[in-house]
Amino acid sequence: YPNATWIMKPTARAQGKGIFLVNKLKQLQKWANNSKLPFQAQMMKEAYVISRYIDQPLLVGSKKFDLRIYVLVTSYRPLKVWLSSKGFARFCNEKYSSEMSDLDNMMMHLTNVAIQKNADDYNQEHGSKWSIDNLRFYLEQTRGKPATDKCFDEIKNIIYISLKSVQSVIINDKHCFEMYGYDILIEDNLKPWLIEVNASPSLSTTTESDRILKMNIIKDVFNIVIPPDWTEEGNSKHGANTCKEYQVGSFNLIIDESQTDLIEKAKKIASKKTGANT
Repeated sequence: YPNATWIMKPTARAQGKGIFLVNKLKQLQKWANNSKLPFQAQMMKEAYVISRYIDQPLLVGSKKFDLRIYVLVTSYRPLKVWLSSKGFARFCNEKYSSEMSDLDNMMMHLTNVAIQKNADDYNQEHGSKWSIDNLRFYLEQTRGKPATDKCFDEIKNIIYISLKSVQSVIINDKHCFEMYGYDILIEDNLKPWLIEVNASPSLSTTTESDRILKMNIIKDVFNIVIPPDWTEEGNSKHGANTCKEYQVGSFNLIIDESQTDLIEKAKKIASKKTGANT
């Protein structure tokens, strides 16, 4: 990728802190050699992940966005995965540009609310967010329903592959569950890319609609994971993987390897090939 742009992300930070873009190797060399700290401190410098930057993202109103999607795993072995339909799209406040002169402008490159809320035209009412439902409707109207459905099927594929890749190393306890926040970027050709997977994603809110969405997410998760014989003392013979429904609130069961009919569906998803930008 001789003309590619690369994004540098510190592994231990959040809210867009410490992220920057580069398009030349010498920029990385300058960054790496910039510190004048002694050797011991150099060894303790934070770790970074470098990924190829998707410089042709899908734009809405000339602005870049990404998706926050909520995924609930109630069992890793066998894999049992729920996907919420009530995620959201986070928008930048400035119109996107891929020009090299704009590489340092994080207002057009990073969608993090912690960054965008400092923009002069930040909308306090909707927080520069769309619901997933609104985005799907927009894509169906502008790109067609088949292309939109394919895009969201590929997102399910990304979720499946990412979870299968860690299935053998995650401790499987029937009394445990985890909700993940998947951050997905959609390229202009409607190809989705995985940006990152957040364990225990933030449930803080910035708007009233945000509060309602996340309160419903929490309620739905509890309705799925709390066993039917749960007592006030917190006792149960069962675990988090006991829900027999296929849909609970906004969550739909998309993978259940304990059931033969869904195993074949999961294999079908896995047979599709997709890339992932981690």
